[in-house]
Amino acid sequence: MSALAYSLFPILNILGASIAVFALTMLAPLAVAFFDNEPALAAYDNAFLIAFVSGAALWLATRQFKRELLPRDGFLLVVLIWTVLPAFATLPLLLHLPQLSFTDAYFETVAGMTTTGATTLSGLEALPPSINFWRCLLQWMGGMGILVLMVAILPLLGVGGTQLFRAETAGPLKEAKLTPRITDTAIGLWSVYGAISAACFLAYWGGGMGALDAAMHMFSTMSLGGFSPYDGSFAHFESPLLEWTAVVFMLAASMNFALYFLCLRRRTIGVLLTDTEARGTLLVMAASVLLVALYLHLHRVYDNPWDTMRHAAFNVVSIASTTGYMTADFDKWPTFAPWFMLALSGVATSAGSTGAGIKMIRFIVLAKQARREMLRALHPRVIMPVRIRDSVVENNVIFAVLAFMAMYGTTIIALTFLMTIAGLDVITAFSAVVACVNNTGPGLNQVGPATNYGVLNDFETWVCTVAMLLGRLELMSVFVLFTPAFWRK
Repeated sequence: MSALAYSLFPILNILGASIAVFALTMLAPLAVAFFDNEPALAAYDNAFLIAFVSGAALWLATRQFKRELLPRDGFLLVVLIWTVLPAFATLPLLLHLPQLSFTDAYFETVAGMTTTGATTLSGLEALPPSINFWRCLLQWMGGMGILVLMVAILPLLGVGGTQLFRAETAGPLKEAKLTPRITDTAIGLWSVYGAISAACFLAYWGGGMGALDAAMHMFSTMSLGGFSPYDGSFAHFESPLLEWTAVVFMLAASMNFALYFLCLRRRTIGVLLTDTEARGTLLVMAASVLLVALYLHLHRVYDNPWDTMRHAAFNVVSIASTTGYMTADFDKWPTFAPWFMLALSGVATSAGSTGAGIKMIRFIVLAKQARREMLRALHPRVIMPVRIRDSVVENNVIFAVLAFMAMYGTTIIALTFLMTIAGLDVITAFSAVVACVNNTGPGLNQVGPATNYGVLNDFETWVCTVAMLLGRLELMSVFVLFTPAFWRK
């Protein structure tokens, strides 16, 4: 076997299988189009055939090169899948909406699969239901990570998924296993994800949504994505009951799904209640809601205290959890509130959730490390390890967190400069980049909640597309590909 065949073809083999499996998910919106007798039906027929045949052909052409994945293979495959699958996901949009450019279509599908929820489309109510269903379904699949699902399938294809799982899994503590076999871990996480998703669907349906609306909003709530089939987002329903229901499930999706898995295995909720990161997420969310509600009340944004708390709770949790739903144009709130909410989107969600950003566990590690360094300044010889509950955080984890933070800040600054070079004002540029890197969706000013990313030109749209991918893959998985060491034997 040549060096190229050994190094690249096994990765292309799994990529082909992933494309073929991904094509099968198009059958769901195809069924919606069929039962609704939509003109978009032909678009899904063609899109399914193109994607499935392309994936199957690539898999068949490289099937003799299967082998166990190496660490570097996992990183390359993750990046390939998260850039190639959205390209195939554009097919239904491009075939049914010929006026839509590939740039905007690719942005839309990347925003879906990365659970960002940013959109360039307007007049969503006029789109066929199957198109909106497809957009929201992309978020639900991307929420837990299509690759985690593929980990459960890879053994059937003759390869293991451990390296792929480590490259895809979010957060600094990637080596912990919930079960001895990585496949069982992936299946367990998806089972929990599916069970809570079913509960969310029933809650929305019982709260007054139609079945299709309930399904679509369940997809985007559990994925913390925020796509909606309505331009007005959640404000379309004007229902406090549905809004509070959404708050509950956005909070649930902001937690580490591994904790739910452990709660079920050990038959106790204590695992969740005693987890440092979970408590940090809930505390930050609750304190932020109260702070913003008080701030809005003092500035008399709403006359009714109930409305103040309702809008503060929904929009703060929505933005902090990186969902991106809205019930009000919070860009018009007094300046502190929208900027504070945007900052929360970087730290409020837990690792192992469907959220993005820095993650609460990194924030906690950084805070504890800062406290240790301040103590060392006073007492140079003190021995004070960083602990999370009863476990000592190893220095290599702390160094990884510090490296991530350096890359995170540098990425936001660099992409913001690119956006301003293109002519955007600083507020729009910075908020768009932060919202995309954190996979939040709405930014401020020209990309605020009352508008969308359709105001951007092609260059700006591609910058935001790259930002979404970098944020979803937590920077390191992408940047490692650009190091010379990655490509050496």
